[in-house]
Amino acid sequence: MTASRKALGSHRRIVIKIGSALLVDRQTGLKSDWLAAMCDDIAALKARGIEVLVVSSGAIALGRSVLKLPPGALKLDESQAAAAVGQIALARAWSESLSRHGIVAGQILLTLGDTEERRRYLNARETLNQLMKMDAVPIINENDTVATTEIRYGDNDRLAARVATMAGADLLVLLSDIDGLYTAPPHLDPQAQFLEVIPAITPEIEAMAGGAASELSRGGMRTKIDAGKIATSAGCAMIIASGKPVHPIRAIEEGARSSWFAPSGTPVTARKTWIAGQLAPAGEVVVDEGAEKALTAGKSLLPAGIRAVRGTFERGDTVSVIGQAGAEIARGLAGYDAEEARLIAGRKSGEIEALLGYAGRAAMIHRDDLVMTGAKAGAASKGTREVMRA
Repeated sequence: MTASRKALGSHRRIVIKIGSALLVDRQTGLKSDWLAAMCDDIAALKARGIEVLVVSSGAIALGRSVLKLPPGALKLDESQAAAAVGQIALARAWSESLSRHGIVAGQILLTLGDTEERRRYLNARETLNQLMKMDAVPIINENDTVATTEIRYGDNDRLAARVATMAGADLLVLLSDIDGLYTAPPHLDPQAQFLEVIPAITPEIEAMAGGAASELSRGGMRTKIDAGKIATSAGCAMIIASGKPVHPIRAIEEGARSSWFAPSGTPVTARKTWIAGQLAPAGEVVVDEGAEKALTAGKSLLPAGIRAVRGTFERGDTVSVIGQAGAEIARGLAGYDAEEARLIAGRKSGEIEALLGYAGRAAMIHRDDLVMTGAKAGAASKGTREVMRA
């Protein structure tokens, strides 16, 4: 194994994306034996303490099989109807197959908007985290019954990458009908060379992408490279591998051909860089000296340390944290909207339920969602990294 490539078992949280053609046969429908073997592999990972999330395509493909729709492109309303029928069958199949290993499955249907709009992003992330705390396996798919943009242009490769970054995964595995990245489409160019390790996604790497491989799949190498850019920039490694073997995850571990894309950092560092540099603050919170010191030490911002709230923002929006000198010292994702923040400012976390009428979060900005941007940023970043490694 290449020195820079980590073994599958060394990862702590893995997102596995499964293409439609692997799960569904156009004539016979669901490939039950393949699904059972895939669940064997998932159970083996979980037995080693690895958390697993699955992004499963196949609702439209399975639905068109159940509805006996003819081959070829579907109209939009036909795709939505197929998704509505297929999603029920797909969720049941995953639940029954995982239950044979004593594993509970949880279904989550997302659109790309759920991973891009801050409030919806936080809600989806909390659901994923809670399912994993409960030792369940989230089974994620696009909400194709209503998300018309995703049906026409979307794909689960990019969705899987966004799920991986949202969940803080350190590995994304894309299983499809190709075993990795080649310098050119191998079915068109017999001289195409296989690439086992991709240290960085360069323009040259992007130029190697091809088109979709079958009518059941909306993805192709182009979307997998796009997924790689999303995942690796957030500190998540990615593997492209063939899902055709009966036990595809086991096959990767045993040395089957696959392409490994190196991560550019850690999920925590990447998310904090994104918060600091790419989001325009929707408001401000002014903090006291004690809170400023706590943030510098890598702690969360609690309501007790807030002296004023400025602007109009909602939970999940980016806000600036203003220190005693009147300058921005940090940015983060607000745990409460502006009106609620004003009500709890200067109060202890234990008073939140009485003040708001519900048991909210203890922190106004959790340390995972906060990055120092002022003069003390270096010290705070070091403290945060130490906290997150603990």
